[in-house]
Amino acid sequence: MTPNEKSKVLSEALPYIKKFFGKTIVIKFGGNAMVDKKLKQSFAKDVVLLKLVGMNPVVIHGGGPQINKSLNQSGKKPVFQEGIRVTDEETMAIVTNVLDDVNKEIVKLIKENGGDANSYSNNKKLKIIKARKLQTQEASNDLGHVGEIIDIDSSFMEHLKDNGIIPIIAPIGIGSDNKTYNINADVVASKFAEILNAEKLVLMTNTQGVLDKKNNLITGLIPSEIKKLINDGIISDGMLPKINSAVHAAKHKVNTVHIIDGRVEHALLLEILTDQGVGTLIKDQ
Repeated sequence: MTPNEKSKVLSEALPYIKKFFGKTIVIKFGGNAMVDKKLKQSFAKDVVLLKLVGMNPVVIHGGGPQINKSLNQSGKKPVFQEGIRVTDEETMAIVTNVLDDVNKEIVKLIKENGGDANSYSNNKKLKIIKARKLQTQEASNDLGHVGEIIDIDSSFMEHLKDNGIIPIIAPIGIGSDNKTYNINADVVASKFAEILNAEKLVLMTNTQGVLDKKNNLITGLIPSEIKKLINDGIISDGMLPKINSAVHAAKHKVNTVHIIDGRVEHALLLEILTDQGVGTLIKDQ
């Protein structure tokens, strides 16, 4: 880039920095961005920069590729129903261990890039994500240790804001029986965005965003359009919990929800601090 091009990018970011100063941005970190070394570094740098310019990023992470790899190594085949991982007891143990490792790695990356972060993974003492077993309509479709959120205790956030710390949260819920439950990370991110009155929810994925039947990017959607895409089978499988989470957040006063391409370097900065954007914007209406 020439000096003029660089100055243009910086001046373009300024109004967004002013607009989102002091605001909470909930980010679901997942997909290729979690396994590609260069993308992991760019993500960490983006999150640190957002914090340094006055925003309050909250990171909820998945771990799908790593979990699948560990399951395959143990001789277990990953099983999904409508985008939700079926989680028997053995799978739950693998999920817990993998997410704990992923969580610690993200904390390490953020610290290496000049930020500060705290790990919140499977913490039975704090019980940040209170959950219960997810009940399916048919008893034969038992998903095992898959949970649904009862409540989120966000009181831990206050001292983090004051001390400049970025929370890194694993999508594991704790039941009243002290059992752990696997919860879809998009669902957890959506609920955090609602509870924290977030300005934005950003869901990182392995595609450009939501695609139409010709695989072209749809840059903006509202719930009525999304319902038609689901009924027509254009939105299906792993995109279902993501899009349903996006709609939930949009309907619960999260100003904007973005499904963005995590395969793009510095996708977060492009979405939050430029006019360009790199995915699908979802609004309530």
